[in-house]
Amino acid sequence: MTTDPVTLRRCHSIEDFHACVALQREVWNFTDAELVPLRMFVVADKVGGQVMGAFDGDVMVGFALSVPGTRTGHVYLHSHMLAVRKDHRNGGLGRRLKLMQREDALARGIELIEWTFDPLEIKNAYLNLEKLGAIARRYNINQYGITSSPLQGGLPSDRLIAEWWLKSKRVETLLATGKNPPVVSESGIEVPAQIYDWKAAPQTRSKAQQVQERNREQFLRAFSHGLAVIGYERDAESNGKFLLGHWDEKWSYASE
Repeated sequence: MTTDPVTLRRCHSIEDFHACVALQREVWNFTDAELVPLRMFVVADKVGGQVMGAFDGDVMVGFALSVPGTRTGHVYLHSHMLAVRKDHRNGGLGRRLKLMQREDALARGIELIEWTFDPLEIKNAYLNLEKLGAIARRYNINQYGITSSPLQGGLPSDRLIAEWWLKSKRVETLLATGKNPPVVSESGIEVPAQIYDWKAAPQTRSKAQQVQERNREQFLRAFSHGLAVIGYERDAESNGKFLLGHWDEKWSYASE
């Protein structure tokens, strides 16, 4: 049996934080003005956040960055970035980094980790909802403005907010059995597999924007009626579909 050569550990040194900044630039191709600077990684490490690194030998191939937050008197973690080098993707490394975040959070008595994700990114949505057990019931329009990352394709940076309730029945069942508890969906919101090609080419970008605007309306309507994203499906052609229904657990740090 072969062992995974990639090891995970907390990052505390300036050298590690420089590696995080470099990998961030490689993954998102941001302009310098949009990069999270080295000082932010230092601050996160010092004030109760998390900087988790994944290393293949001495080379950083992934990292996760979170910062602490509060809502209605409750402390939680906001996971701001999860990056994995292209040659190490699709092997479960992103999930390993998230589970390391969970273990650390629980050891400190923290029950919630949140993060934002692009609802047009099919693989990412599947990881968040089906492999980690997060839910979503909030939608932010153009949260970061129009960004310089080619991954965004020049579209508004709309984001769903993933809520990862670390001690919920949903998450604990998934980690214990490998499967989420059964859900009853009342509606679905679809993302075509061609969305990546449509975003990448200027001549088809309007198609991607039409999908974004249609889905934005559907998410906002569903959330206003008390529904949540509780599942995700991918078909044989790699199309994605959000499943919306009533979440049967009561975990909430509600705030307007």
